[in-house]
Amino acid sequence: MSANTLFLRLEGPLQSWGDQQSKFVIRRTAEAPAKSGVIGLLGAALGVSRPDADNEWLPKLSALSMGVRIDSPGVRWWDYHTVGAGMEMRTAEGGTKRQTLLTRREYLCDASFLVALQGETPLIARLEEAIRNPRWTLYLGRKCCPPSRPLLLSEQADGAPPTGNFQDLRKALQAVPWRKRFKGDQAPQTLACLLDWQPTPEEPEAPDEALVWYDVPSSFEQPAHGPRFVIREEWQVGDGGEIKLAAEPAQCYTPAPLRIRTDYGKSTWGKIRDRRLAEDHHLCVFCKVPATTGQHISYRRAGKEANLTALEDEKVMQEHLKNVRSLCRLCHDAVTMLEYGLGMGLDRINPEEPHWRDLIIKKRDEIVKFRSLETRRRRLSAEEVE
Repeated sequence: MSANTLFLRLEGPLQSWGDQQSKFVIRRTAEAPAKSGVIGLLGAALGVSRPDADNEWLPKLSALSMGVRIDSPGVRWWDYHTVGAGMEMRTAEGGTKRQTLLTRREYLCDASFLVALQGETPLIARLEEAIRNPRWTLYLGRKCCPPSRPLLLSEQADGAPPTGNFQDLRKALQAVPWRKRFKGDQAPQTLACLLDWQPTPEEPEAPDEALVWYDVPSSFEQPAHGPRFVIREEWQVGDGGEIKLAAEPAQCYTPAPLRIRTDYGKSTWGKIRDRRLAEDHHLCVFCKVPATTGQHISYRRAGKEANLTALEDEKVMQEHLKNVRSLCRLCHDAVTMLEYGLGMGLDRINPEEPHWRDLIIKKRDEIVKFRSLETRRRRLSAEEVE
């Protein structure tokens, strides 16, 4: 029977799969391979350029159904990274100066994923041949992340062929047994799995537990991505590594990762913010109206706010409070817009510094004017409807 499913084993010392949280100078990774990253890997194997991918290949590859089994989630690691030696960077005054851009990049260390791709038989056969004899170098998300083993499965090592014919992604991923990578590895009790959700006559609408991943590429030449629905499940693992089937797979309602710039925990950031607000008497440090939020003036301590116990130490708390200022929502929006407009990195705007005053006031006025116009437009639209 002709194969409709291609299996890929993605393992390596480091992997990094960007998602919608991976922006600016804080480059995060998703917990599992993103569809855009896997399609990019397939494009490299085929030797397809970005323009050719946009015109011919992206519609075909994006239409593939994808499922990912997380056989080993790995450990998240941060990397201090510099970009450009003496490149032209914008300054707060609107000019430029030659300097190095400092960034932080996140990786999954020692992770292992089983990816299943389903589609038309001719396309699956061509992709298998391309992966077996790639035209360009293959890597796991970023160019600094080479795979540590062949991407195609082998029946001897994995107990499954590189391709097969299966009714759906769930049956395909459950057909491949879990295999230990190192001598002392123990089989996990459960494995998490992320499956593309597709509408059916019986289920035309996505279930409430479906996650939304913005990783379906519509263009590589000018990067653009659309959404897809993803169902997350947990499956039982037998003593021999076999995946135990069930009439109704147990749903794992683990929420999507928090949409955050760094790896702050929600509760730890809330504690820091509330302490900052209290010390500023709940007043905006710029305009002195009631403050509602905290604004970072520096991200140089990014990734160091995840320990609630450490915050009980007053010295540790004070170090974090130095990087936060209390602001009202209007001033917060004005400062944030200025920061993004100036392309600022780890060091941001301190609204207490006098040289920022005129710029912040000007941006506040622009926001107020824009919002007033929007309010009038909505009022007129409502009156026309009536």
